Parts: sequence; C-alpha cells; structure tokens
Amino acid sequence: MKKLLWFHLNGCPYCIRGEQAYEELKKENPEYAKIEVQYVEEDEHPEISSQYDYQANPALFLDGTLKYQAHVGESYESMKENFRKVLDEALNG
Repeated sequence: MKKLLWFHLNGCPYCIRGEQAYEELKKENPEYAKIEVQYVEEDEHPEISSQYDYQANPALFLDGTLKYQAHVGESYESMKENFRKVLDEALNG
C-alpha cells in the first residue's frame, strides 16, 4: 500500500469538496481508511510544497508522482471519481 501525500489550502472550496469526497469514499469502501495520508497545508509548509510540481489544490501524490489536482469548474462527481482512482492505486500499489 502506498502512502498518499495530500496538499491543500485552508478555506479552499475545492479542498473542502475533496475532503467530503474522501469521507464518502471511505464509507463506500472502508479499505480506503487504511491508507496512510500525509496532509500538507501549502501555506503552513512551503518548505514541503515547494518541492513538488503542481498548480492547484487539492493535489494528491503517490510515491512523489502527481496523480490528481483539482481544476477550475470541476464537478464534485468528477473530483470524487478522481479521488477514487488515486485511492485504488494507493491500495493496490
């Protein structure tokens, strides 16, 4: 199982939606709750976030590779499906 690195910003509406999607997905598949997640608040930890190449939050990395980042106008359903794909890869990796 791979560790998930999750960049976010406090108050970011996409980050809030990402957290909601994650909580729903854990209810749908309790195995997702076993994935180790390191949350990094971008503004509080620029020394970490500056080491990674991404443009938007939330941004999800597995083994240092960007697997997902939100984009303007993205629907909740699309975000949830993208989170599911990353979580599945983390479980099966």
